[in-house]
Amino acid sequence: MDGRTTGIAALFDRVADSYDGAGVPWFQPIARRLVDEVGPRPGQRALDLGCGRGAALFTLAEAVGPDGRVTGIDVSPAMVDAARADAVARRLTNVDIRVLDAGRPDLPGGAFDVATASMMLFFLPDPVAALRSWRELFAPGGRLGISTQGARDPGWRLLDEVFLPFLPPAMLQARTGSIARRLATAEGMRDLLTEAGYGAIRTSTVDMELVLDGVDQWRAWTRSHAARLMWDSVPEAEVPGLLATVHKHLEGLRGADGKIRLGERILLTVAEP
Repeated sequence: MDGRTTGIAALFDRVADSYDGAGVPWFQPIARRLVDEVGPRPGQRALDLGCGRGAALFTLAEAVGPDGRVTGIDVSPAMVDAARADAVARRLTNVDIRVLDAGRPDLPGGAFDVATASMMLFFLPDPVAALRSWRELFAPGGRLGISTQGARDPGWRLLDEVFLPFLPPAMLQARTGSIARRLATAEGMRDLLTEAGYGAIRTSTVDMELVLDGVDQWRAWTRSHAARLMWDSVPEAEVPGLLATVHKHLEGLRGADGKIRLGERILLTVAEP
């Protein structure tokens, strides 16, 4: 693994126990919508690239049923261990979860009918190279489904900007560079997938709403997934001031029902290799 991939593995090892566990539904509903878009059928062989704790993996397992098979891969050993434990708790017998780098997965060619990559393409050092390598994994008639982040509402963007003074140049580039911009639009996704050799590309969108009780839940949620990298860039002495700024901002967004709502558009793209 290269240095960036090793760093991503270490990040998700740190958050594996708390991942998506702050009482804020987010990655699971996105993954369910993605699986619906890619349309796995009973008995098919499915692959979940960057499976994490199983948000798409377990939905795929339900869709393909006991006569189908689902393989999940993730670069983080701790995430794989957690997903395996969750699979046992769910009494699933049609899943296989492995530690593998989704950027260049060592898997047999032509082995899968459908594959998903939910909220993970932006972690890969070379998304186009990864997309090209994935094409070899599909059986004839295969389908790939990808979810990516689109535009966030002004309230969410202000929260992101609180971290900007602390982020190193490499992280700023990853958030604002050309790949990040392409992943955020239907046109950009079409260009990436066309460059990688895919066809029959279609993108739909879903407007997601993050519903929060307050700053403590926001902090717990952002520290439970990849945004932990932003927190790791903030000196401890600066955290109280950052939280005070965020608290003031969030309180200004609190609705009549007492909840705080932040919106983000998610892109769901399906393509054929």
